[in-house]
Amino acid sequence: MFRMASKLVGLIGDYSPEKVAHRAIPRALELARTATRRDIAWRWIETSDLRDPSSDLAECAGVWVAPGSPYKNTEGVLDSIRWAREQKRPFLGTCGGFQHALLEFGRNVARISGAEHGETAPDAETLLITRLSCSLVEKAGNVRFVPGSRLRAAYGMDEATEGYHCNFGLNPAFQQSLERAGMRFTAFDAEGAVRGAELPDHPFFVGTLFQPERAALRNETPPIVKAFVDAL
Repeated sequence: MFRMASKLVGLIGDYSPEKVAHRAIPRALELARTATRRDIAWRWIETSDLRDPSSDLAECAGVWVAPGSPYKNTEGVLDSIRWAREQKRPFLGTCGGFQHALLEFGRNVARISGAEHGETAPDAETLLITRLSCSLVEKAGNVRFVPGSRLRAAYGMDEATEGYHCNFGLNPAFQQSLERAGMRFTAFDAEGAVRGAELPDHPFFVGTLFQPERAALRNETPPIVKAFVDAL
């Protein structure tokens, strides 16, 4: 039996039971809670309810920005990511959460003026997040992890097969700009396209374009979710 939860995870996203990732995330956290024996609980936070992260997320020990973009309140999501980054709260972003973590970092740290997401601002001049050349909706593929990274440490192996449900990813034209500002890209597909990133100077700040939570639907504990819970 677990004691009363002392650590709350804020699940930011517009919850829908129709989304595979949204069904998988609570199960992933249940499995990680058992594996780590950490006292955690979680609560969905609709993006339309986000006003001020310093109060909206004050009780959260960590933040997981879930798949499901475009979000109802994009700026609220970006503000929440910035809050987790600046307040050093453990952060996990998967699929849309990963894309928006890159966008927030690009705007506020790398100072990429006018940085936008191609899904919500397709005609913008500076698209940091662009449509993938090939859709990854309900696709799976091998992901290679960079030695010495949090992702490599969490998985305990150099490669893994992961599933996706997305059409957008990092515009490679901005990869070096983000790297110079401190972002480390630590997961790549077979063609070398970015599939994961982290901030080395943060207690835990990891994003993946793939959806690691899907492993929970096979009753497997997702390694990076376990690492996230361990960091709370």
